[in-house]
Amino acid sequence: MHEELGRTATALIVPGLGDSGPGHWQTIWEQERHDCERVVLGCWDDPNRNVWISRIDQAVSRADGPVVLVAHSLGCHAVLWWARLLGQEVPGNVVGALLVAPPDVDRSSADPRIGRFGPTPRSVLPFPAIVVASNDDPFGAPERAEELAASLAADFVLVEGEGHINASAGLGAWSEGQELLDHLLDASTRRQRLATAALPHSASRDDHIRGLRDSI
Repeated sequence: MHEELGRTATALIVPGLGDSGPGHWQTIWEQERHDCERVVLGCWDDPNRNVWISRIDQAVSRADGPVVLVAHSLGCHAVLWWARLLGQEVPGNVVGALLVAPPDVDRSSADPRIGRFGPTPRSVLPFPAIVVASNDDPFGAPERAEELAASLAADFVLVEGEGHINASAGLGAWSEGQELLDHLLDASTRRQRLATAALPHSASRDDHIRGLRDSI
């Protein structure tokens, strides 16, 4: 009766510039976990912000149940722009986001392809989020990532010596990241159960989704 809220959340993988290759934790998660699905953003080496936003929106719309967005690098900024442009219209099935190693797109020395995603959106997100940064990321100082997390009302996790938290860091399946993802997934399940219990049995599907959004 409340099947939309009862489904297991899907982790939508949102890679960054150049896509995530065979050794990247995003690819490994997609291969080894049953709950991960990649968003094919296209134009990987010459990204178009509007195209990437549209692809994320399409993937969220197609999802059969709750969604946690798992973004890396420039993919984080695509997620932030998507949320910024939709505002209060962000679909209620998005129940969380894991934003890993967001680059500083606002600095003057940024790759022009990355700079296209500036200025960084800094609006409070309508869903729980975790921002993860390393203390030695060459594409963004940890202080900037922490400031970003604060502006989004997101939790902040600082890791040591993991660079851009990509394949070059040799993280393999990145167990720490999976723990953070599982935390978001578990929390979303608890919120779904609370929302389901609070809804009258006669509620419509729109009421279900509205209740999920309000419980976040």
